[in-house]
Amino acid sequence: MLGEVARVFLTLGIIGFGGPAAHIALMREELVRRRRWVTEQQFLDLLGATNLIPGPNSTEMAIHLGYVRAGWPGLVVGGVCFIGPAMVIVMALAAVYVAFGTRPEAVAVLYGVKPVIIAVVVQALWALTKTAVKTPTLAVGGAAILVLALAGVNEIALLFLGGFALAAIVAVRSRTGAAAAGLAIVAAPAVAFAAPASVSLATLFAVFLKIGAVLYGSGYVLLVFLRADFVERLGWLTDQQLLDAISIGQVTPGPVLTTATFIGYVLGGWPAALLATLAIFLPAFVFVALSGPIIPRLREWRWTAALLDGVNVAALALMAAVTWQLARAALVDEPLRLGGAVAIALAVALALAAAVLLLRFRVNSAWLVAGGAAAGLVARFMFWA
Repeated sequence: MLGEVARVFLTLGIIGFGGPAAHIALMREELVRRRRWVTEQQFLDLLGATNLIPGPNSTEMAIHLGYVRAGWPGLVVGGVCFIGPAMVIVMALAAVYVAFGTRPEAVAVLYGVKPVIIAVVVQALWALTKTAVKTPTLAVGGAAILVLALAGVNEIALLFLGGFALAAIVAVRSRTGAAAAGLAIVAAPAVAFAAPASVSLATLFAVFLKIGAVLYGSGYVLLVFLRADFVERLGWLTDQQLLDAISIGQVTPGPVLTTATFIGYVLGGWPAALLATLAIFLPAFVFVALSGPIIPRLREWRWTAALLDGVNVAALALMAAVTWQLARAALVDEPLRLGGAVAIALAVALALAAAVLLLRFRVNSAWLVAGGAAAGLVARFMFWA
């Protein structure tokens, strides 16, 4: 059985283009319909469980399903085999990027890809918001967190605050658990303000471990934490390099969180890439192992269900704030440097075209990224060769 788990998830890790939704659809087709490892209802229960804990949903599904099929060894093998192919591919692309990333052709490709990535993130944000914003209270809370995020308030503090504030409202209304929820609101922001460690592999590991432990809502929310830590606090990356890393994560199969592999390689070669990958995915294995018997009950408790809803909305608000900042870099700052007003107009046109194709025609994002790369090369030779 363990060999079967390894073969299935290695295959899914290699062909898994299109993001978490596509990964989960592939797992359902292969493991529910073809191999019958689990029933439809069991698959849905596992999917619900992954939405209630931090971490990358599709990777956690692989870990859950590996455990169902082959016990504790399957838990490890399923996750590792799903992550492994993407890690290797991303590391190879990172090596190419480090060697050739400043060549004019590479710059042109990334110029075309970045507006498409912005459109992909906006499309994901829109779809997730329609699901997550269930009540007027959540809408108001999300808007408030968006304003605070744009004002520069710490993102982890806002993530915890959003969840615990809504839980407190529910607790007060039900007149149970109010004291516990209120204490959590006071205590939660303190988690976010630990002083950053020195620049080292230890710092890299600690930052990615923290991100993996608090990442809620979607792999795209990763943008929020990467920018806050590596661009703003540590100054190790620029906005352009961050967008390059996200672009690589989009065009490769497997989990979007292998963006950490790319960043690790750019900052410190293959040892840092391996360390970053281990750090960001390690919490997912721990959470799946610990949460199995607990997760199904969380939705039964009113204030814990509200906490989870609040965390999801806070994560989306933070994602919207970072998307705005990265869109400015991808659609204005970098094009202005490359080719002035013409380059800005082309970048905006690419983003709008990608958004229409995603929202109206459901075109696979991998094809759009390839089209953006081709458009970037054409633009370079036509307008600013």
